[in-house]
Amino acid sequence: MILIHPPVAKPCEPPGGIGKLYGALSAHRVKSRVLDTNLEGLLYLLKNPKDSSDTWGIRASRNLQNHLNLLKCRQGYRHTDRYKRAVSDLNHLLELNAQPFGACLGLADYEDQELSPVRSSDLIRSAERPEKNPFYSYFRHRLLELLEKEGASTAGFSLNYLSQALCTFAMLGFLRHECPELKIVLGGGLVTSWMKRPRWQNPFEGLVDDLIAGPGEVPLLFMNGVKGPFSKKHYTPNYDPFPFKGYLAPGAILPYSTSSGCYWNQCSFCPEKAEGNPYVPTPSANVVTDLETLVEKVKPCLIHFLDNAIPPASMKTMTEHPPGAPWYGFVRITPHLADIDFCIALKRSGCAMLKIGLESGDQHVLDALRKGINLDEASRVLMNLKKAGIAAYVYLLFGTPEEDLREARKTLEFVVNHHDQIHFLNLALFNLPIDDEEASTIETKHFYDGDLSLYVDFNHPKGWQRKKARQFLDKEFRRHPVIASILRRTPPIFTSNHAPFFVMGKMKREESRSPPFLKGSCAKI
Repeated sequence: MILIHPPVAKPCEPPGGIGKLYGALSAHRVKSRVLDTNLEGLLYLLKNPKDSSDTWGIRASRNLQNHLNLLKCRQGYRHTDRYKRAVSDLNHLLELNAQPFGACLGLADYEDQELSPVRSSDLIRSAERPEKNPFYSYFRHRLLELLEKEGASTAGFSLNYLSQALCTFAMLGFLRHECPELKIVLGGGLVTSWMKRPRWQNPFEGLVDDLIAGPGEVPLLFMNGVKGPFSKKHYTPNYDPFPFKGYLAPGAILPYSTSSGCYWNQCSFCPEKAEGNPYVPTPSANVVTDLETLVEKVKPCLIHFLDNAIPPASMKTMTEHPPGAPWYGFVRITPHLADIDFCIALKRSGCAMLKIGLESGDQHVLDALRKGINLDEASRVLMNLKKAGIAAYVYLLFGTPEEDLREARKTLEFVVNHHDQIHFLNLALFNLPIDDEEASTIETKHFYDGDLSLYVDFNHPKGWQRKKARQFLDKEFRRHPVIASILRRTPPIFTSNHAPFFVMGKMKREESRSPPFLKGSCAKI
């Protein structure tokens, strides 16, 4: 069996989902192979650029290897301007490669001028004409070569993001035509979201043999003739086949999840809740053992925790059993983080950065969304993280049903008041999940014209439509001097995946000037 990670996603680390699948299959000695067509395909296009008279493209192509080397060395993250130039040039080279195909391609995104990833008919069209995809010149040889070499009877695609959908179907359509006897399996986060919709009907019969919703370990084991029961079986992820030296990062980034689902699971308009995904924590003993094993084998420069929100119990486990490498991940604002001693312990465990879903700086909005966040506590958390030397990457959401201009300006005020405690910002506009029960009182309209769309547009109860929210962000929020300064620090395209590298070196240099209680931190770069 071949497990395939399709384009396009950020090429800085291996996909955590396939690492888990390969771990389960290899534990039962099921012959399998991993293929990261995202990394390979992007590098193939970068190194085989289309002929162009574009001056920028000529210069970028001339500096290609220098740019790749810069993103793979630690010094490259000490010079923000050089980093931004490298990322921008690489992205532009990919754009030039995609133009003849009527597509817009970058290091983290893919769009087609004619086809939409939220229309099943367009995905089928992509499968019917794979030669129209910019990656065709890469995958037509690579896929057949690997299938012949491995003698594989099954190809499994892990489809997690809309930016992967059209390329995924181009590849599986090519395989369906060239290898009609090959079994094709499709799973991943995006497929799960499609299949969890109440009125789901499979539009891909005849093209895809099996669709898998949710964790794929058990279905793939059954598919390969492994007999259960599996209910209490734990599998350590396995990243042995992944080409860590090829990823655009200054060392190996290790993806790992201490749980699936969300332990809070109470927020309004939550996709996890709407899809009925259960919260399943990994026992702390398994987390400790997994990380010891993986860190010893991979020797990562950074651990990326993939949890929707790292549970406080997992963070406590980290303080008691440091994983042995710097780490970061998403967390909720909780009383644990309002305790300075706990934050100091996190820092000593290797915590370099925490991503925080604050969403709003208005308490009424937070209460209406049932976020479980108290702004006074959030202030203490941000202050504690700064004192402990942990960077805060704050996520904000604008245009929710309970927000208007007044509440949005309160968010602006909160950020300004805490600007010296916020290292990075992510700004997003609210999307209303299409099947959310709580949306029944809101007048909705088509957002994307497609049968696979997961979101709908809506008439804002307070008249603050997306256009007005976007104007506020562009003309007021982003233009505030201290907020503009934060946004300039935020790494383009790779955003939070590369952000820790910009703070780890700085914080290490500042450690010699830090209070005595911070000495001995193992966070390093």
